[in-house]
This record gives sequence, C-alpha cells and structure tokens, in this order.
Amino acid sequence: MSEKDIKNEENQEQGATSETMKTVENTATPTESPEVELLKEEQLAKDLATEKDKFLRLFAEFENYKKRTSKERMELFKTANTDVMMSMLPVLDDFDRAWIEISKSNDENLKTGVELISNKLKTTLESKGLSLLDVRKGDAFNADFHEAITQIPAPSDDMKGKIIDVIEKGYKLGDKIIRYPKVVIGQ
Repeated sequence: MSEKDIKNEENQEQGATSETMKTVENTATPTESPEVELLKEEQLAKDLATEKDKFLRLFAEFENYKKRTSKERMELFKTANTDVMMSMLPVLDDFDRAWIEISKSNDENLKTGVELISNKLKTTLESKGLSLLDVRKGDAFNADFHEAITQIPAPSDDMKGKIIDVIEKGYKLGDKIIRYPKVVIGQ
C-alpha cells in the first residue's frame, strides 16, 4: 500500500468516528429535572387509579347483571310453572268431587283406581312445588289469605267473622298463592 492509500484510510476512519460522535450527540436526551419526573409519576399514578376505578365499577356492574339475569330467569321458570299449575287446578277439583261421589259406591276396584290416579296427580304436582292452603271451618277470616264469596248469619256468636264453609280450596306454588281459597264467612 502506498502512503496515499494509508492516509485515505485514516481519513475515512476519522470521518466515521466523527459521524458516530455526531449521531450520539444528536440522540442523547438532556436529563430531566427530578421535579418533572415526579410530576410524570404522579400523573401516571392518577391515571392508574382512574383506570382501576373504572375496572372495578365495570366488574361490579357485570356481577349485578349476572345476579339480575339469574333472578329474572328463575322468575320466568316460576311464572311458566304457574300457568301450567293454574290449568291443572280444575282437574284437581274434579278429582275431589269425583272421589266424594265414588266413595259412596260399593265397587272397590273403581274406588281404588280413582284413588290411585288422584294420588299420583297430587304427588306429581306437589313435587313441582304446588301445595294446598290449609283452611278449615271455624278459622278466623283473613282478607290477605282468603277470598270471601258471601256472608251469612253466623250460627252462633263465636262464629262471627270466622269461616263457615270452604267453597273452593286454595293453592300456592312455592311461596306465592296462585289461587285464594273461596270461603263463606259468618256475619
């Protein structure tokens, strides 16, 4: 190599080094003051707290939504059952009336057959949540739980305001009364 070639290489190396130094100087950021860093940290902490609050509120709202829809679904099942049970109540009444008349008969096979069918229907409906309201003659009349059909003169003073006769049985499905018992009260 000639001296000229060696000088060219040295110049190129120096040029590359000076270019590297210029690039490093241009990319270096001036150090920020501690006050500016604290302000940025405070702002980030506030932003984090805001986002965390939004997340917690959204989570709580979603939990409330799940509870509400679950409750609505249960209510829907109950109301669907109510319609079916209401349509079965006249059948139960007919079985009770039929049983009264058939029990007067001497045909034991007929009595046994009707009793088996009636009991099976009642136990099936009871397993679905239907229950009979216990109302008897002589119980005190309560307008919240009984439906008064008529009032008749009480046979004695102690029967005034009490149930004289039960015309139609009452039923409830779960905790809700679906048919109030129809009664006659003493006046």
